[in-house]
Amino acid sequence: MKKFAKVLALCLALVMVIGCFAACGKDKDTGKKDEKPEILGMSDSPLDAPEVKKDFEIKEGFKIGFICLHDENSTYDKNFLDGANAVIEALGLTKDQYIIKKNIPEGNECYEAAKDLVDQGCTIIFANSFGHEDFMIKAAKEFTDVEFCHATGCKAATENLPNYHNAFASIYEGRYLAGIAAGMKLNEMIEAGDITAEEAKMGYVGAFTYAEVISGYTSFYLGAKSVCPSVTMDVQFTGSWYDPTLEKNAAEALIAKDCVLISQHADSMGAPGACEAAGIPNVSYNGSTYEACPSTFIVSSRINWAPYFNYIIKCVNTDEAIATDWCGGIAEGSVVLTGINQDVAAEGTVDAIAKAVAELKAGTLKVFNTANFTVDGKVLEDDLVVDGYYNESGIVSAPSFSFNVDGITRLNENFG
Repeated sequence: MKKFAKVLALCLALVMVIGCFAACGKDKDTGKKDEKPEILGMSDSPLDAPEVKKDFEIKEGFKIGFICLHDENSTYDKNFLDGANAVIEALGLTKDQYIIKKNIPEGNECYEAAKDLVDQGCTIIFANSFGHEDFMIKAAKEFTDVEFCHATGCKAATENLPNYHNAFASIYEGRYLAGIAAGMKLNEMIEAGDITAEEAKMGYVGAFTYAEVISGYTSFYLGAKSVCPSVTMDVQFTGSWYDPTLEKNAAEALIAKDCVLISQHADSMGAPGACEAAGIPNVSYNGSTYEACPSTFIVSSRINWAPYFNYIIKCVNTDEAIATDWCGGIAEGSVVLTGINQDVAAEGTVDAIAKAVAELKAGTLKVFNTANFTVDGKVLEDDLVVDGYYNESGIVSAPSFSFNVDGITRLNENFG
């Protein structure tokens, strides 16, 4: 009986202890359990890709070929492949109506790939990398009854070949919008006392010192500066479009130089992965890294290539001329954003980007407004400055802005 009493007393004591622990998790006033902070997750995209709609018939014998520098492991190439697959599905192309070639270097291999696509019956061929251009031109001169289309190039206007065409998009607008998200995050860090206004320094991993990269990181910087005036930015180049190790090392070097937010124009998960490991906010490119980097990813801008692919396929099948230079924008659905990771982004980011999207659509916001930046302490003067702004992609589709804007420091010119 005494043993039973002792056991009973122990049980009652245990119940009281458990009750105390449970009470510690309750609000003293309401008796409700403390709730974890709300998990917001991804917002809807403030600038989404439109659905491709088929409004023409595909001719018998039609076949298109795609040439990609890398494969799906490269975010850049995956973005092209996603666009191609979206159009293939929307237009109902069968497997005998398209060929996709991957991992084609920027050398004579591109010409050989194009020649093989011609031999297999392709009537239109598209290549996606800057270094492919000369070899696409070589093929266009040889196979004059085939249409050759090239992304990011700049020679179609001067080559004057009726069957050779360049294409790009006003992605500088998308990068500007992503920059707003970055600037909002910096402001949040300043207000929280995590950094001072003078410590609002971003880092940027760039591939090459090409105008395409310079235009992109400058527009990103200007977007951030539009909401966080004290922001500065360091740029580290890798000398490669796709090198996970170099991109990771570049991001880590920027973080070591006290950059508190990182973005990139590079094609692997190297930089986003380094940011996730270090707990540094990241704005990615060419697609969301939310699944791999949920605690640091903010937003990503990208070119949606589906509208251009649909356009050139329609031209070939309706006997319309393909534009020598084509630059899609927000109106065409060629510039898009992912949703915003509201668990990382600053409060108000969704609304701030939506407001800027409306202004871009209305034409009241110009990314390269010369009143908003200086070069060597002076207002930019150039033949492409029109009505107070640099007319990016206004003459040829490819970006041409290659000026060193004050507030941006290029850490290396010799890559690596």
